[in-house]
Amino acid sequence: MNLSGSRMAQHSLPRRLLHNHSGVVSIALFFVFCCVVFSLITGNFLSSANWLNIIRQSAPLLIVATAMTLVITTGGIDLSVGSTLALVGALSAIALNNWGLPWPVVLLGGLLLGALVGAINGFFIAYEGIPAFIVTLATLAVVRGVALLITQGYSIPIPADSLFAFMGRAKVLGVPMPALIGIVVLIVGHIVLNHMRFGRYVTAIGANAEGARRSGINTKAVTMKVYIISGMAAALAGMIITARLGSGSSNQGEGFELQVIAAVVLGSTSLFGGFGTIIGTLLGALSIAIIQNGLILSHISPFYTQIATGTIILLAIWLNTRILNPTRAAAKG
Repeated sequence: MNLSGSRMAQHSLPRRLLHNHSGVVSIALFFVFCCVVFSLITGNFLSSANWLNIIRQSAPLLIVATAMTLVITTGGIDLSVGSTLALVGALSAIALNNWGLPWPVVLLGGLLLGALVGAINGFFIAYEGIPAFIVTLATLAVVRGVALLITQGYSIPIPADSLFAFMGRAKVLGVPMPALIGIVVLIVGHIVLNHMRFGRYVTAIGANAEGARRSGINTKAVTMKVYIISGMAAALAGMIITARLGSGSSNQGEGFELQVIAAVVLGSTSLFGGFGTIIGTLLGALSIAIIQNGLILSHISPFYTQIATGTIILLAIWLNTRILNPTRAAAKG
């Protein structure tokens, strides 16, 4: 009987793992499917040079999507990340080029500015009870407007010899620096969400905010913190893009928030909160990056990328509403 029970447990383990991580498995299969399709359509899709390019360009998306996973897991959303990215990137270029500030000061100042935007979002959402969609939509407009005001619509170059460009253009052992930064952020995000008390609080708030509050969790403080993290991640991404391109611009990051949200929900994080996965977000971000890259290599209009992004969000919402949420509810019951 014990031997039979042991065998049944061994056979049921893969099934349980597949059931518990079905969303990640699905996006992994989708990722592989995209790779196969574009490798057949284009000749150099699988080249090492192209993959280094994909990894370099997807790093800002991965950084912000990691933070957005925490936000969406609480049941919130942050539409201001693209505007924050643009403002910090443009202001960093101005600080380096016009004000002559040292790059460490610019880096720290950029992160603090991102934290400030996140704190404003978090205050109105957590302490004033205004829906996250409305608050972050407003800050999206305000922050983008400030970026336009300080740049007057022009691109601001950074000094060619500035060490600030190191984090956007340098390589370490052949790996682009943006990719290394993205990997570090990804690992930290995974540890925080899955192995720290703060991550458990984030998930609990998304699953049942009132229940989390009654259990002693300071839901307002946790919510405030996830938006601060989101703002800082957007700021870091903005500085990486400015360093890589050699200039900051007020139109950087337009539509970026949709790509970030698409990466997160494509990775099977629930848009309704209570469940998040950083590994899924990684696969979602890379999937969007290879779709963009594959369309370009296939000589297909890049405007189709926006159509694909919107379609991904719509399908992800449908899956969350009709399939994933009922399945998780049944599992909890």
